[in-house]
Amino acid sequence: MSPEIVLSVFSEALWLAIRMVAPMLLMAMGIGLIIAILQAATQVQEQTMTFAPKLIGIAVALLIFGPWMMNQSMDFMKTIFERVSQIGM
Repeated sequence: MSPEIVLSVFSEALWLAIRMVAPMLLMAMGIGLIIAILQAATQVQEQTMTFAPKLIGIAVALLIFGPWMMNQSMDFMKTIFERVSQIGM
């Protein structure tokens, strides 16, 4: 296996990881921003107030984007197996 193949697989895996984590990260960041604005407006500085809404938001994002994430990871694994089978021949 050449270094170019390894680097391309690593690069694809890194981009896949970024694409798969982006929906949950953006959801958590959006909820955190909204709660931070509300806390600044009301001057209630309770740090534990942000945990439950972020947890619920991430769970919703997983429910919405879960099938898409599964398809992305399965497609990636199919390409990896195809590359391995081509190298083995």
